[in-house]
Amino acid sequence: MRRAPPWAWLVGLLLPHALALAHDPLPATVQDALRRTGLPAESLAAVALPLSGWVPSWQYQGQRAMQPGSTMKLLTSVVALDRLGPNLRGHTELLSAAPLQAGTLQGDLVLKGGGDAELGLPQLWALLVELQQAGVRHIAGDLVLDRTRYSPARFDQGLPPFDEAPEFPYNVIPDALHLAGGLLPLELRATDTGVVASTVPPLDGVDIDSRMTLVDARCQDWDDHWKPATVTAPAAVSASAAGATGAAAAAGAAGVAGIGRTRITLNGAFPRGCTTRAELQLLDRTELAERAFRSLWRGLGGSWAGRAREAAAPPGARLLARRLARPWGELLRHLNKTSDNAWTRLLYLELGVPGPAESPDTPTRERADRSVRQWLAGQRIPDAGLVLDNGSGLSRSERITPWQLARVLQVAHGGPHAAELHMSLPTAGVDGGLRNRLKDSPATGWARLKTGSLRNVVALAGYVRDPEGRWWAVSMMINHDTLASQGRPVLDALVEHLARFGPHPVRAVPGPQGEGP
Repeated sequence: MRRAPPWAWLVGLLLPHALALAHDPLPATVQDALRRTGLPAESLAAVALPLSGWVPSWQYQGQRAMQPGSTMKLLTSVVALDRLGPNLRGHTELLSAAPLQAGTLQGDLVLKGGGDAELGLPQLWALLVELQQAGVRHIAGDLVLDRTRYSPARFDQGLPPFDEAPEFPYNVIPDALHLAGGLLPLELRATDTGVVASTVPPLDGVDIDSRMTLVDARCQDWDDHWKPATVTAPAAVSASAAGATGAAAAAGAAGVAGIGRTRITLNGAFPRGCTTRAELQLLDRTELAERAFRSLWRGLGGSWAGRAREAAAPPGARLLARRLARPWGELLRHLNKTSDNAWTRLLYLELGVPGPAESPDTPTRERADRSVRQWLAGQRIPDAGLVLDNGSGLSRSERITPWQLARVLQVAHGGPHAAELHMSLPTAGVDGGLRNRLKDSPATGWARLKTGSLRNVVALAGYVRDPEGRWWAVSMMINHDTLASQGRPVLDALVEHLARFGPHPVRAVPGPQGEGP
């Protein structure tokens, strides 16, 4: 990304203080929206910074440190594009230090994670095909799961759930081996007598008991009627599952081969006449990897009698098969359009991966925090008030000021990776989190904005074009304990005002032609 010009230090030093003193008036449409929703004006903080020319900026409480929700993903995206480059690719490897004799691997097979966000079951199947092409038909040892790219290897263990829906994908806390996103793929199908559920593909040792009742509702709203599943696993608990919480912790008991079967009881209700594919965090990820590997490997005609366990690859292990994910510059489109928390967490962790000459002892998230702040310092953007946690915004602690985020977007727009960032942002009234917002307005099809939402947060950040064709980097956030979810019309009104009139509308000056007879 283009370095800050020599005079940028002065802007970075003086502009925050000027913003703290300045206080532009809110447009009348925004004030009306605040009144209709019952939100106080002090719950809103917003900034618009010009992307070209010496046009004055606009701000309203822009220096307040706010919870940004998923607009924090833009900070992670921008810093990663600059520091890691758009061509960074995750990877997954199969390795072994054991000899291969007559088609039998005489020892352990290592499945090593390299931050591959797209490692699904089809991708694992393709890796196993490659393994067979390397001559392996039978595996005499264990399946060793190497998640050591990040430290600690399992961030998820021992953490309380973020909210009351830990099974759902947005709550996944990823590790370097992001197999199937840590999610169990299910098909739910309503019948005349109830709901039938099965894993897709079928996994050995997993039994699903559906006690879901039928309800009259839209198919797309099936998760509104979900109630937490009950997972009953064999009594013995594998060491790899120790410290896990909730249903996944119970399921971790079957993380090794031969222990027994796991029963998942589905509760709640499901819409009549509907069929849906769902991916849910119901099994400990070590068990999920073991069962998926066993089923896929057997389907390819291979045999394996070992167990799955977590450990680092042994020194000298040779590469048997490898897959490369698509470059992160391409993955950003999914990450920001769909607001994928797990993928963002992975990208944030990549910012903390130590170089060859660095000690790996420092936790990866601490390194990532330091990397983001070093980038900000290099762009003369003060980090006062910034609180980083996982880089995704799915956090109760993360904070950033609207000015900081708008300034990050302003800098990114002038850098070499602006196209990758713009491409990744939802388009007003078209797709992503904005597909049903800002329709039939001057912003439709033009404004590129990332949404953010928590129970006490709504936010928008990105780029808006004014009627003169000038582009603005904008960041706007509402924080309120009880009414934040009502605030989307407020933010939409502000975006529409910027697109229709610009931040500083030019008022007509009365003259003779307007006052004469």
